[in-house]
Amino acid sequence: MASLSSTPYPQRPPPPPPPPTIPPRQCKTQCANPIRMSSSASDDAGQLFLTEGARRRRSGTVDAEKLKERESRERKEEVNRKIASQKAISVILRREATMAVIEKKRGPSNSRKLLPRTVLEALHERITALRWGSALKVFELLREQLWYRPNPATYVKLIVMLGKCKQPEKAHELFQAMMDEGCVANHESYTALLSAYSRSGLFDEAFFILEQMKSTRGCRPDIHTYSILIKSCLQVFAFDKVQVLLSDMEAEGITPNTITYNTLIDAYGKAKMFAEMESTIAEMLRQPDCEPDVWTMNSTIRAFGSSGQIVTMEKCYEKFQSAGIQPNIRTFNILLDSYAKAGNYEKMSAVMEYMQKYQYSWTSVTYNVLIDAFGRAGDLKQMEHLFRLMQSERIKPNCVTLCSLLNRRCRSLACSEKFSGFHRSIKLHHESKVDFGAAASECFSSFCAILREKCSRFAQEMEQNKRRHSE
Repeated sequence: MASLSSTPYPQRPPPPPPPPTIPPRQCKTQCANPIRMSSSASDDAGQLFLTEGARRRRSGTVDAEKLKERESRERKEEVNRKIASQKAISVILRREATMAVIEKKRGPSNSRKLLPRTVLEALHERITALRWGSALKVFELLREQLWYRPNPATYVKLIVMLGKCKQPEKAHELFQAMMDEGCVANHESYTALLSAYSRSGLFDEAFFILEQMKSTRGCRPDIHTYSILIKSCLQVFAFDKVQVLLSDMEAEGITPNTITYNTLIDAYGKAKMFAEMESTIAEMLRQPDCEPDVWTMNSTIRAFGSSGQIVTMEKCYEKFQSAGIQPNIRTFNILLDSYAKAGNYEKMSAVMEYMQKYQYSWTSVTYNVLIDAFGRAGDLKQMEHLFRLMQSERIKPNCVTLCSLLNRRCRSLACSEKFSGFHRSIKLHHESKVDFGAAASECFSSFCAILREKCSRFAQEMEQNKRRHSE
């Protein structure tokens, strides 16, 4: 490197003249000399270092490629196993004509080696969708697996599903199967079975299970058990049974909670039993651990609003707000419906402005209330505008929406226009994919009622004209 440092470089003259450039031949000689002056040992060491580095990089690249290939192969195998397991389940479940066909075609090899995750996901999907027949088929497959172990939680989920589907006998069979497999019946399983009977209106069996829970160790009923049974009794307005349950709770030392009181308040309000409703609210306020919430407010103002007691409804709303209870979208839907049925469109508009100001998102119930309100007022254009707005907001209309549209159209349009409006509503139905059976039935019943009324009026007018001509 001494030759490079000893090589004379031209010095930069002061500006403005530009600095002289090195001739290309001189630059080539000066730059090539240092490389030729390097020793052979340093060249060998450099070449060895480059060779080892290249070998390491190549080996690292090969290892990374092998790792990627192995991971990709494992992912493909996992996906293939899952697809094969799902296909096996779908094939088995498609053969649900008879149990003999299922046993004949599914075979012992592919039905006992399904992936746990696939079977459990299939079972969960059917329980959530309340497809109880298919869920029981999947559960039979689950019990046949080599890795299956009885789990009381799975039985409880199935029993709750069967209770919602009004299948108490199937729920009782599952309860017995759980006991036969060695699972100990606990408080949750007894409560699920009690709920299955009470949802179907079999209160004698439900009360029998309640007494059985009292005599079973570790399964004594709690407030959750009593609340489920009370709610089922209130749905059929069995208030005598409700009083028996409340007395039983007091004897057992169980205090009602906010959910129990809200259930009672809502049932008394729907039955127009305002004295009992107000006494329940007063009793709730006396309890130290029970505070009214927005559900209490909604049940109370719905009771007074649906009966036309608008002033009382507004006073209750102000009292709940002064107590620090904030309204929700259900509260405003109740106010809109109450004002619309009372014909107080000014206050209904005020509620709509308040909702828009504080950015409360409208729901299908809100649109149904407003569509029905404008239908009562005879504003069909505004009804259709709200329906289009409902679709633009991606809110799916239901049978209540279509019934409101069709009934108001039938009552306000001429006969020739009724059928055109009906066909246009059918077209809207196909666009929104709503079950049209109830809406069509109610529309035709309304139309027939109007037609009968007009025919009777026409017959009366003809009779009066005959009498006048005879006189």
